[in-house]
Amino acid sequence: MKSPKQKTVSTHSSSTNPMRKVFIEKVVVSCGATDKELVKANKLLEILTSRKAQIVTSSKRIPDFDVRPGLEVGTRVTLRGQSALDILKRLLGAIDNTLNAKQIAPNHFSFGIREYIEIPGIEYQRDIGIRGLNVTVVFARAGLRVQRKKIKYGKVSKKQIVSVNDITKFMEEVFKTQIK
Repeated sequence: MKSPKQKTVSTHSSSTNPMRKVFIEKVVVSCGATDKELVKANKLLEILTSRKAQIVTSSKRIPDFDVRPGLEVGTRVTLRGQSALDILKRLLGAIDNTLNAKQIAPNHFSFGIREYIEIPGIEYQRDIGIRGLNVTVVFARAGLRVQRKKIKYGKVSKKQIVSVNDITKFMEEVFKTQIK
């Protein structure tokens, strides 16, 4: 019989903590444009992702670029789950599955594609023309809901931040991406 002061040894090691597991929260594909070009950008994102694109409006006034609040300045699509992983594999193919170390920041990385015809499986569309787009991949760990919920929200420690090294390791293991 055990005495109350004896400790039991846990069979779980600290390296297999499921709360430390890194995952892709979302992939945001965006394209900036105004007026007639905005319609073309919107159509491109809908063809690429097979989802309805959201129009992005400006909230600030920037006189040098003739931007005012309420002006439509771009379009974007947010993908989550398996569809995000599928589109990310295709988009990484457009940049030869390589990332620059400067493109990676804590919790996310971003890259641009100069011309959409570089994406494998996408053909040139005459009514869209030549157009580029931006891709942002956001990473997270389990437990971030505590910080984001409205009722009974709490603070999350800095350990929840997904570091550049964690993102690099994840991309090399899962997508076989080369980091320069």
